[in-house]
Amino acid sequence: MAEAGNDISDWFRSIPVVTRYWFGASICLPVLGSFGLLPPRLLILLYDPVVYNFQFWRPLTSVFFYPISPMTGFSYLINLYFLYSYSTRLETGIFDRKPADYLFMLVFCWLLLVIAGFLAPLMLLMNPLIMTVLYVWAQLNRDMVVSFFFGTQFKAMYLPWVLMAFNFITRGGWKEELIGILVGHAYFFLAFKYPQDFGGQSLLQTPQFFYNFLPNQRGGVSGFGQAPAARRQAPEEDNNQARRRHNWGGGQVLGN
Repeated sequence: MAEAGNDISDWFRSIPVVTRYWFGASICLPVLGSFGLLPPRLLILLYDPVVYNFQFWRPLTSVFFYPISPMTGFSYLINLYFLYSYSTRLETGIFDRKPADYLFMLVFCWLLLVIAGFLAPLMLLMNPLIMTVLYVWAQLNRDMVVSFFFGTQFKAMYLPWVLMAFNFITRGGWKEELIGILVGHAYFFLAFKYPQDFGGQSLLQTPQFFYNFLPNQRGGVSGFGQAPAARRQAPEEDNNQARRRHNWGGGQVLGN
């Protein structure tokens, strides 16, 4: 038993830091709520209690809480699987050794989801936030072939839409998934597509206090995705920039 406990502890510590705390909180709050140690009605996102009763913890707890019951248990486990798998891939891929940038991405998407949750309305934000991470990863790995249930295989760019269709068939849900996709697309456009395709400056900059809290780490090997290729520049511009920059080489996408 002690050896098994050490294996679990070692595995948990091996998860990238941002994903580790997100994954751990997404287990703790639902378990505490299912045992009645935390009242679920105080953990969901509701506009009136937040605005008029100053219950400011609700936007945060609604990300980590999910009601566990015989009817929702399978969906909850699927959420944990996608959270762990694709958040880990994103944090060790395009955000490798840059936990502050990844945390800022999650915070940015979370803020948009809170606004959408007030308007939609949505009481739980776990599923939409996971979908934003899945969407961003899928766009960074558009041509990678992924496997889904029943042995189906397709390009990663279709994965968010396939998952939304799957959830619609199995539990009749689609609104949370669609909002997550739209928020993920908003981040992907502002952080990657606009600077690369339109030649503009990045519209999203990680605030300095994120780096003070989670400083960048040196070294490491990235995998699982890369930013979209920049638009083709004029030959003169290419020659001028070639004198000013180093040739770092191209990365490789790791397997699924």
